[in-house]
Amino acid sequence: MSSPWRTAASIVLLAAVVTAPTGARAGAAEKDTRVDIDIRAGLAAVGDVAIGVNHAIWDSQLGTPAVSGLLKDAGVTMVRYPGGSYADIYHWRDHTAPGGYVAPNTDFDTFMAGARATGAEPMIIANYGTGTAQEAADWVRYANITKGYDATYWTIGNENYGNGHYGSNWEADEHADKSPKEYAAHVVAYSQAMKAVDPSIKVGAVLTMPGNWPDAIVGPGDQGSWNQEVLSRAGSAIDFVDVHWYPGGATPAEALTKPAQITDAVHLLRRQIDRYAGANAARIGISMTETNVDVGRNTQPGALYLADVYSGLLAQGVFTVHWWNVHNGLGTVSTIAGQTDYGDYGLLSSGNCNADNSVCQPPLNTPFAPYHALSLIGSFAQPGDRFVAAGTDDPLVSAHAVRKADGDVAVLLINKDPDAAHTVSLAHHGYTPSAGTPTVATFTNGADAVTTARTGSGTEQTLAPYSITLVTLDTAATAAAPPAPAQPSATVTDRTATISWPSAGANLKYEVYRQNGGAAELLGETTGTSLTARNLDPGRRYTINVVARDGAGRISPPSPPLTFTTATPGGSSCTVEFRNTNDWGNGYVGQIDITNNGPAVSGWTLAFTWPTGWQSLNSGWNATWTESARTVRVTSDTALASGATTGAGFVGSYSGPNVPPSVFTLNGTVCTSV
Repeated sequence: MSSPWRTAASIVLLAAVVTAPTGARAGAAEKDTRVDIDIRAGLAAVGDVAIGVNHAIWDSQLGTPAVSGLLKDAGVTMVRYPGGSYADIYHWRDHTAPGGYVAPNTDFDTFMAGARATGAEPMIIANYGTGTAQEAADWVRYANITKGYDATYWTIGNENYGNGHYGSNWEADEHADKSPKEYAAHVVAYSQAMKAVDPSIKVGAVLTMPGNWPDAIVGPGDQGSWNQEVLSRAGSAIDFVDVHWYPGGATPAEALTKPAQITDAVHLLRRQIDRYAGANAARIGISMTETNVDVGRNTQPGALYLADVYSGLLAQGVFTVHWWNVHNGLGTVSTIAGQTDYGDYGLLSSGNCNADNSVCQPPLNTPFAPYHALSLIGSFAQPGDRFVAAGTDDPLVSAHAVRKADGDVAVLLINKDPDAAHTVSLAHHGYTPSAGTPTVATFTNGADAVTTARTGSGTEQTLAPYSITLVTLDTAATAAAPPAPAQPSATVTDRTATISWPSAGANLKYEVYRQNGGAAELLGETTGTSLTARNLDPGRRYTINVVARDGAGRISPPSPPLTFTTATPGGSSCTVEFRNTNDWGNGYVGQIDITNNGPAVSGWTLAFTWPTGWQSLNSGWNATWTESARTVRVTSDTALASGATTGAGFVGSYSGPNVPPSVFTLNGTVCTSV
């Protein structure tokens, strides 16, 4: 967390605000919900450092046995230090942070002792704002050579785009040049100096999450956005990128819609890395080292958000996700869904009061609701598990699933309805759960612990209002199943994709599945090691898996997922170029240039569809612009000669990752997009 007003060092007089529960059908009757789970549709595997949290040097409880024990019990596998924006004023050698508060017993060795007691790997932030590459290299030497801590992950700075270059200024930065170009140059220098000490470390650079400020903004004197500049100039020197995500939301209901943006946001970030980071960009991982909500931080909205966001990000291949923060202190007090919310970004109570002692938190280290959600995630997504596709037909119920290393399937169900229970029908694809009553762990609104019982069945569960439910399903083990096929690849056109993969063994049949919510669609099967899928939609993103089946019908685990986007037709009678010419973080000026490659037309209509539901049209010019739901039509009575080009512009808005439209039709014909 970056802004000074978000730290525990500043405590303000609080006014209690009562907020009514929002977002669901008040008094709604139970509504049956269908959840599909398909183990043939594999997503990302869970790594050794997936479940993370932030520690801060102004937290007097950093590294204490009580806190380390609570984090260990929750399944935390990575802890970040020395704490958000403090990282850019912190000097590790003398344990000082000029301009900030440093609590006693929070030095690096104390942090490492706590990390080891937790059983977690460290994520260390090297000081970019007021530090040097040499200081960072000396820290690596002390950590890994002198002390033998084997600290692998090191990030260069924290939210350094907040240094004033784009206007907002909360991050310390003593460099005269505050551009992404300058930051990238120092990232290279830091990486070289640090890896000269210990070549085994991994170095990360700070980027911004697509859809969050200042994504897509081009600063004065820059050649591209922050992400483009940093990746283009420092991509060869880094091993991962580090992003934060505070998607906001004025109400609990709005905040709980934000996890739906994860798939598109991670896709856009991955595409930026692949496009700008140079050769071998696929090696660069993604870490999410800060996230939280603006409403209901300590109560059930924060818990529901945490469960949804950790699961969604890990499923999309983010290798570690961190909550901000372990402790943070009292904020603005409100009432959310009948529970007192202290506006505290922490997982655990700081035990403090406001200035006149009229409002006090629970005793020190009392777990808040998000802590219990984190403990469920720690049980749900363990190293060696693989996320598999899960989908639901109710926007107030989220579903995630993993296949355990032993073949069992765990399903995480999140009921975001504060008023109504939901009866969920579980539909299983590619496996059959064992008969009997499954083990179910549940965290409900206002509870002070997770409860575990055997209840419901493998095909039906009832979800309490505002609850998180973890269902663990025993499955019949398949002896000697074929191994999972290795990573597939694809060659695509506008309508086809030829998918290839290495052989997984002799006498096998392969099945290729397209992910489609929680029920995968069979694209085809073959005894060879390639398959051409036909009749695909132009400009559409597809994610597929390959599974192998032997002669006895035993099915392998799925291959790693492959995501590709089909092209638009070459040689079409029209060509469209779409450009974002000026972006300000939640809106932009778009330019569309249309070339008629066919016979002259006396008038024309261009149509396209917004890729997401959080994009919209504000205004347009040089034609008549209309919008219906997500479809935009641009109409002109002006003739367009053969070979002629015309243009039209618009102002668009977005409140999430701004996925550009890529498929345009002119008078009903799909155009070539360039």
